[in-house]
Amino acid sequence: MIQSNAFDYINVMGKAADASWLRNDAISNNIANVDTPGYKRQDVNFEIQLEKAIKSNRYRTIDEKVANIKLNRLNPMTYRDHSGFSYRLDGNNVDIDTENVELASNQIRYQGLTASITQEFANLQAVMK
Repeated sequence: MIQSNAFDYINVMGKAADASWLRNDAISNNIANVDTPGYKRQDVNFEIQLEKAIKSNRYRTIDEKVANIKLNRLNPMTYRDHSGFSYRLDGNNVDIDTENVELASNQIRYQGLTASITQEFANLQAVMK
């Protein structure tokens, strides 16, 4: 069997795209519950996990760092953001303007990731020709 690292970046970008999709769901829930008393906004923790995975391989090239990432440890998780904090009297901590900006930012991130994955596959296809 041939061992190849050809899909390392694709696998990591796929996990990032999954996290972005999950974040889109969390933001959509936040927007839908903007007027729900006591609702606490949700967010997704992925970038911190990826940063830790990359930083744990010091003194290596980025290719080596990506190749050594354990994909089963990169699991995006939804969490309650500032669950004890609320600037509204009803206990809700969702700000609709912030959520709309986060939604737009996340959509751009997801589109960038899918475009990068598509480009990686195009590069592999070009090499195989």
